[in-house]
This record gives sequence, structure tokens and C-alpha cells, in this order.
Amino acid sequence: MSRRSLSMQLVMDSSSDDDDDDFLLSVTHVAMNADESDDETRHRGSILGHRVLRRDRQAGHHRLYQDYFSDDPTYGHSYFRRRFRMRRTLFVRIWNAVEQHDQYFVQKRNAAGIHGLSSLQKITAAFRMLTYGVAANATDDYVRIGESTAIESLRRFVSAVVEVFGDEYLRSPNEDDTTRLLAIGENRGFPGMLGSIDCMHWRWKNCPSAWQGMYTGHVHEPTIILEAVADKDLWIWHAFFGMPGSHNDINVLHRSSLFARLAEGQAPEVNYTINNNEYTMGYYLADGIYPSWATFVKTIPEPQGNKKKYFAAAQEACRKDVERAFGVLQARFAIVRGPARFWDEDTLGQIMRACVIMHNMIVEDERDEEDDLSFDGVGEKVKISHDGTPELEEFIKNYKNIKDKEIHNQLQDDLIEHLWQHHPDLYK
Repeated sequence: MSRRSLSMQLVMDSSSDDDDDDFLLSVTHVAMNADESDDETRHRGSILGHRVLRRDRQAGHHRLYQDYFSDDPTYGHSYFRRRFRMRRTLFVRIWNAVEQHDQYFVQKRNAAGIHGLSSLQKITAAFRMLTYGVAANATDDYVRIGESTAIESLRRFVSAVVEVFGDEYLRSPNEDDTTRLLAIGENRGFPGMLGSIDCMHWRWKNCPSAWQGMYTGHVHEPTIILEAVADKDLWIWHAFFGMPGSHNDINVLHRSSLFARLAEGQAPEVNYTINNNEYTMGYYLADGIYPSWATFVKTIPEPQGNKKKYFAAAQEACRKDVERAFGVLQARFAIVRGPARFWDEDTLGQIMRACVIMHNMIVEDERDEEDDLSFDGVGEKVKISHDGTPELEEFIKNYKNIKDKEIHNQLQDDLIEHLWQHHPDLYK
């Protein structure tokens, strides 16, 4: 029986199901071409039986450019902001920086002299996966990009974002930042406050079976934890990602570097006075699971009396900043709201960090400068405590001061009185 007869018999065989039709048609095409010429013995395409798609990449690029990036786009700025989660000027800034950083995104010609995918197509495919949380092959019909190329583009894009923008948009608060955060805290009735802290779980759908016990906690499915500190503007100042979901917030805290600079004496100075009591360390608003350290201010579970009830309401209202930041982060980048589909932790870590960086870039780009709090008259600009490396005894002393429970209790009492005396109507 000839190849043509065998192929036609396979296609016409009623025992084959619909899922095999594309494969059989590809085999038939190869077999028929092989019969047409004795010299043509090699299969076409990179994989035997794999159907080669003519995607018309150039038409895909021109359509994408006309829809969003031309001088007179089909979809204006409001559509762009909704679909790309940021303004076009910010997207173009990221696009140019990533293209200059990684040659993978530079458009090239293949051996036949045909243009490959443009950087705009690759970055748009990565953005669609990040913002909509869709599978890689869901971007093919519009962007005209293959599944494997879309996945590779996503990996390289998030790595480039972290490498290019990480130092600026994932930095710890510097002297200017700390001064501004202290001014915001003072204005809200919490002198010395640097933000709010909490943890978020990201479900890991494709967690390897051997690791699922380690990554499964109270969520009852594998997750990876993000510890973050956010301020009123929802800027995320601290992001520690990668701890297995079986840990609680205290375990994550002990492994993060949140207080490393403070213990080493490299953090900006924070000096303030409440009820004639002087304090030298800033603090974060936290929920009840966090330890009673001098650097945390927690709510009162069952407050008794008007002063404590008012303090609890004020603390819980301000602590929602970090919860709002998590909600906005997940709304802007649906990939961190849905289940993670990648298999390796490194890629997931780069995705999370890139989303946090772009979230901060959007906050900076869309911040209303007119409503931004001016801190010129709040006090002197803070400075680093000292430039040298502390001795071991000094390091141990700083670490003990961070964990001082007596200061924690005193600070809470002073804040209760301060809010009642100076901000009686702010949270009513």
C-alpha cells in the first residue's frame, strides 16, 4: 500500500476521533508531498506532523500599532488605560527600556530575510498575560505570537523590568521618603508611622507534587507568600516573596530583611515625641498575629472605654492601606490574583517583583501632585544614623530594642492618648 493510500485510509477511518484530525491531516499533507517528488524526503516544519501556521506577523504588528500607538489610534487613551492598566506614556517608557536592555526584544530577520516578531508584539503578549491572567496561547489570535514565544517573552520581560527598574521602585525608604512618610503619619494622627504591613498568599496551581505538603497551609492548597509594607498612596516599600504557604506571618517576618537596615544602623533616623516621651524608631501598623515589638503598633481586640475604642477604629482604618494595596495589585495584574501556572519558583518570584515594580510606577505616574502632602514645615530632613558598620554589641543592642515589649506597650498607650487629645474627630 502506498503512502497516499495509507494516509487517506487513516483520515477516512471512522475509529479516529476529532482530536486527531489536525494531526492526521498534517501526516496526509507530508505523505502526499513525499509522493510528488522522490527527491523531497524530509518533513516540513520543525516537528514531524506539526502544522506550520502562517500567522502573518507583519499584519499583526501593523494592526496592534494602529489600534493603540499611532497618532490617531483606533482605541484612545481611556481604552489604553483600561486594557494595559497604565497610561500610554508609561508603557512606552517601559517598552523602550526593556528593548534596550535585552536584545531578545529587538526585531530581527530570519535566514530568509523575513522580519520576525517586533518588540511591541512580544511585550504586548507579556502584558496581556500579566494584566488579564490568560494562558499563553490566548494571545495568539490578536498579537500573532506562538505559545512558546509568548512564555519566553514573559520570562524575559519580567526579568528585564526587575533588572532595569528594581533599584528605584523596590528600594527601601531613603531620607526623603522617610520624611514624607513621617509627615503623612503625623497628619493622620500616628507620629512615627512608616506604613502598614501584612502578608498575601498567591495560589500555586502547578506546584510539584513533592512540594505540596510544604507549600500548603491554612489556605488548604499550595501557596507562596508575599510580605509587603504599603503607605497611604498604596506605594509598596517592602516586598519579600517566596516563603512557602505553610508558614504564618511571624515565620515570614523572621526571615525577611524588613529590619535588617535598622539593626545595622543604616536606616534613616526617626525621632519623634508623644506625650513627652521620646522615640527613636519608626513603626508599622499590623494585625494581631504580629509580635509585640517596639516597631509594631497593633489594634486592641476587645477595647474597653471610649479612648481605646477610638484608637482601635483609627488603627484598623489606617492599617487597611496594605490591604488596599494588595487589592489594587491583584486588580491591575490578574496573574497574581489567579492560580500560578508556572513550575519554577524563580519565574514566579520575578513575576511578582515585576508586578510590584510596575504597580509602584503607576502610583508615581498617576499621583495627584496637587493633593500630595507637603512636608516642608514638618521638621528637619532625616539622615542616616551612621555610615560605618556597627560593632557586634551595638548590633545586638539595636536588635533587642526592636523587640522591646515595654516600648511597644508605652507607645500604644501614648498613641491612645494622642489620638484622643489631638485628633478626636478624624475617625468618627
